Amino acid sequence: MVKKLIKAEALEYHASGKPGKIEVIPTKEAKTQRDLSLAYSPGVAEPCKEIHQNTEDVYKYTAKGNLVAVISNGTAVLGLGDIGAEASKPVMEGKGVLFKIFADIDVFDIEINEKDPKKMVEIIKALEPTFGGINLEDIKAPECFYIEQTLREQLNIPVMHDDQHGTAIISGSALLNALELQKKKIDKVKLVVNGAGAAAMACAQLYVALGARYENFTLFDKDGVLHKGRTDLDETKQKFAVNDSNLTLADAMKGADVFLGLSVGNVVSQDMIKGMAKNPIVFAMANPDPEISYEDAVASRSDIIMATGRSDYPNQVNNVLGFPYIFRGALDVRARRINEQMKLAAVHALAELAKKPVPDIVNMAYNQRNMVFGPEYIIPKPLDPRLLETVAPAVAKAAIETGVAQKLIEDWDTYKLELNKRLGLDNQIMRVLGNKAKKDPKRVVFAEADNLKILKAASIIYEDGIGYPILLGKADKIRQIAVENHIDLSDFPIIDPQSEEMEHKLAHFSELFFKKRQRKGLNYYESKKRMRERNHFGCMMVETGEADAMISGLTKNYAETIRPALQCIGTADGVKKIAGMYLMLTKKGPLFLADTTVNFNPTAEELAEITLMTAQEVRNFNLVPRIAMLSYSNFGSSDSPEAKLVAEATRIVKERDPSLIVDGEMQAWLAFDHKVMKDNYPFSSLVNEDVNTLIFPNLAAGNVAYNLLEDVGGADAIGPVLLGLKKPVHILQLGSSVRSIVNMAIIAVTDAQMRCNIDTKKAIQDTPWWKRLKKNKK
Repeated sequence: MVKKLIKAEALEYHASGKPGKIEVIPTKEAKTQRDLSLAYSPGVAEPCKEIHQNTEDVYKYTAKGNLVAVISNGTAVLGLGDIGAEASKPVMEGKGVLFKIFADIDVFDIEINEKDPKKMVEIIKALEPTFGGINLEDIKAPECFYIEQTLREQLNIPVMHDDQHGTAIISGSALLNALELQKKKIDKVKLVVNGAGAAAMACAQLYVALGARYENFTLFDKDGVLHKGRTDLDETKQKFAVNDSNLTLADAMKGADVFLGLSVGNVVSQDMIKGMAKNPIVFAMANPDPEISYEDAVASRSDIIMATGRSDYPNQVNNVLGFPYIFRGALDVRARRINEQMKLAAVHALAELAKKPVPDIVNMAYNQRNMVFGPEYIIPKPLDPRLLETVAPAVAKAAIETGVAQKLIEDWDTYKLELNKRLGLDNQIMRVLGNKAKKDPKRVVFAEADNLKILKAASIIYEDGIGYPILLGKADKIRQIAVENHIDLSDFPIIDPQSEEMEHKLAHFSELFFKKRQRKGLNYYESKKRMRERNHFGCMMVETGEADAMISGLTKNYAETIRPALQCIGTADGVKKIAGMYLMLTKKGPLFLADTTVNFNPTAEELAEITLMTAQEVRNFNLVPRIAMLSYSNFGSSDSPEAKLVAEATRIVKERDPSLIVDGEMQAWLAFDHKVMKDNYPFSSLVNEDVNTLIFPNLAAGNVAYNLLEDVGGADAIGPVLLGLKKPVHILQLGSSVRSIVNMAIIAVTDAQMRCNIDTKKAIQDTPWWKRLKKNKK
């Protein structure tokens, strides 16, 4: 059922809305007739004439300089093999997505229905005028070697076959750091490589470039050891051939310092690992099953450093650490090629980055207190925001120093700032939080489980390891919806507060609720009646520690969901009023908006409290809050009571937390216009600051703003996130999508990780869900 679910989700993901994963978006205005005249005829003739006079002006007047072709003929796709050009297209589109989100590089994916390598070269060569670079992908060996080498010689733009060099570069940086930790010299170590395909050969050659010696390698392919008597070895493989034709993998690993696996799973035993030299290094990178499992390898001896290609173990060798940033650096200096020095620059940059203090946002993403350079951290993590500003400049510098760059960069500090502004890097926030949630999943109650969207979201949360869903509602109805839509609920607890088997639990919850509300107008009969309602029951599960968070509101109005939370759980210590906050994922980064859902017309004191609560929540996302207190007035330009209220709230906030970057009152546009702010209000603490938090003077303003940002501005809205409750309860927007529900669950789980005082790890680990999840990962 798991495979069916993943298949259905994957197909729906690719087919829903616009088919596929990419689109072309104009970068210039094209709204008026004048715009169209400039974009096309007659205006377009002017840049055409300029480029005709000087071909290099193509980089000035077109998108060529930031456009990469991801090209494949579909002969070696992922683990699928030769499935054809059309079938490879989803993978190539996916590669384009990675280029864009990690390095802001635009991509056209091109699938070529041609297996003849010479014809492939001619086709790709003819595409040179269109692109600033070419990423070859999923082309089988040995044809890929010929295609890349020939194109590198004949084209004047960078070409790289990522399947070869990406793995080599990332594993090369990991090897350098592992050798340093194990106190070994690269020119002295004995290396065994299982696999002799494109990636393995590129790794071996790069290791030689880093200082390893040919005579210290022993390579194996599907036909056995690469030995001098074989007649099927090309010129490169012959350099690694040994004399002994009878050598087995087990024999070769005796006394070996390094094992590199790029072959198939489970071909290395614990005895082989035990037979290696002191302080061995094992890179078992077959996917999804490594040559030896991480558990078996580290259990076999304590002095090992182990890496795999998997994200659920330390030291993942992941190509996304390399190719986006390598091409970014190459494009930015208009490199004619990606040469060995540029690859080595990327290797050393990655290796050095792993030795630097890890940012809090990375520690948070991987649920670590403080990752430090060592056996379980030898290469940076894929979600490290420093990768762009580290690898791309190193590659660009190498291109300039080796004479292949056609454009120079003189101010490297400015270049790094420009790199980080390209992406609004904080938009990695949901990837970071999702990863954090998976490290310590929590129990999430869904009060509206008799809804298809909720069940779909719950299944995703479960299968992704984000959290453990608890479903409230009529069991028969919920199961019927699940069966009709092929959703597996076999491991999910389904609780009906109105059922007879819940009478004992109901009585307990009613008694607790009555004690909380008995002097607030509620009698015992009403208490028991309220507890039969799913929102009250779910909140009481959170209050008693039987769950860690609750999500509701998909089909209920806001008041019906928030009232039970206040009555059953209550506010955190020192909080007088709760507030609602939306996280808006915009193209410029995340924006936190408050109060958008709770307080109609807060006083200055209340607005200050809302601001301080919001600031703390932003810090919980491991971001520095930079807060604009909004009004229709700019720093006293209006003396109306409304403007004065916001100014007073700002004063109170600054008084209570002088370290906070906050200012107001101000109009919304001013918060984002650095030049006007600096020129006209140089006294403001927001000068040269990128505002990420907006505080609205009243509920109407906040509610209108987030709706406009979502529906007109195209931002993704996550929320409302309730601020000020003692324990995590979060409310969905009416009619939320499955994606929004999953995002809210991620927020709820990370919220529970930070705020819940009850240690639930043991309870979760005893559930069928956890055991099944661990089994699936293995």
